[in-house]
Amino acid sequence: MRIPRNERLGSDIAESTSERKCILSGEHDARDDLVRLAISPEGEVLPDALARAPGRGAWIGISRAELEVAIAKGKLKGALARAFKGAPISVPEDLGARIEAALTRAFTDRLGLEMKAGKLLLGSDRIAENARGGNVAWLAHAADASPDGSGKLDQAWRVGREAEGSGLAGMTLPLDRAALSVALGRDNVVHLALTDPAAAARIAIPLQRLLRFLGPASETGQNQGKRTASKAAPVRRDDAIDVKDVAKQ
Repeated sequence: MRIPRNERLGSDIAESTSERKCILSGEHDARDDLVRLAISPEGEVLPDALARAPGRGAWIGISRAELEVAIAKGKLKGALARAFKGAPISVPEDLGARIEAALTRAFTDRLGLEMKAGKLLLGSDRIAENARGGNVAWLAHAADASPDGSGKLDQAWRVGREAEGSGLAGMTLPLDRAALSVALGRDNVVHLALTDPAAAARIAIPLQRLLRFLGPASETGQNQGKRTASKAAPVRRDDAIDVKDVAKQ
């Protein structure tokens, strides 16, 4: 990671309640809602999906479609040059795809961690039983889940939370069952639930970043019915800066 002089390591690591300014729109928003960009040792601008890489970072709070326009018009490079104080940079033509892949990986990695911790439920029967018992804090469905199967679990969740008639429903994720199955190393992952509110809060951060970057079609209220979801880009391991691999210059 190239660190401009006089820049303190980890200067962008702050409490999740803090705000950051989007370098393109100029608007301030919660740090957890924005995407951080950082510089590789070679000067390439890459996504820092977990916002943990040391050194100066630049934040964006726009959708992928808006980012593609900014790249095509040269606005992103100019904004990055100002954000990184004139440090030599190069912007990959496929930066939008890299960001989407990195954000997707951050979300699925978080799901995997919650599964290892025993917080993630898979399987319709198991989820339904826990939902009716009031033990589900978060409910989600694959992008290609059947409306009937999702609807039954949504109803069980409302019963368990004593919220019948409220319209409370699990969210449709921007990943289909094939992508979720590969990410979690399980067969036919269609429905997912979390039993712990703290785990749900941990999941919310990478998921909200991903949904916001995918754009308005994916970004709706968390419990306001199903989301229209796009299929996420394939996840590549070199699509984002890994804190452990960051080099200082």
